[in-house]
Amino acid sequence: MNYGFNLLVRKYQQKIYWHVRKMVIVHDDADDLVQDIFMKVWKNIGSFREDAQLYTWIYRIATNECLNFLRKKKNKFFLPIHDVQHELSEKLNNVHDIDGDEIQLRLQKALLKLPDKQRIVFNMKYFDEMKYEEIAKITDTSVGGLKANYHYAIKKIEAYLKEN
Repeated sequence: MNYGFNLLVRKYQQKIYWHVRKMVIVHDDADDLVQDIFMKVWKNIGSFREDAQLYTWIYRIATNECLNFLRKKKNKFFLPIHDVQHELSEKLNNVHDIDGDEIQLRLQKALLKLPDKQRIVFNMKYFDEMKYEEIAKITDTSVGGLKANYHYAIKKIEAYLKEN
């Protein structure tokens, strides 16, 4: 079991890390969350139902952990959503291991303006190149709802990029 789990971690760790990192921005937070995610995978692997794909199940755990982390961050400091966005945007300016070209930085700042669920859908569709059907299984959302979220995310990103 340990050998199999180590293979699983090696196969998915980098993908999960970047999925999480796009949401929480800061490496240390992402690194901690990835450890927590794989601990949850380890503890719950026995309850994995084989009617879903393994990566879908792991992405669902990762997505839920990201949303919980961001929710706790907002609640812990009693911060309005725009203050959390501002804090993450400031951290984005100081992050050295994200490709720092101007267009990428502007896109990342635009993404921080999106509601968390729209940002997750955009990241999975645009960066991870997932199909709507895969995202639907991970987020437990209808394909129609995902398409609407993605469409609204695109419109908000375009508006932000035009203004800034």
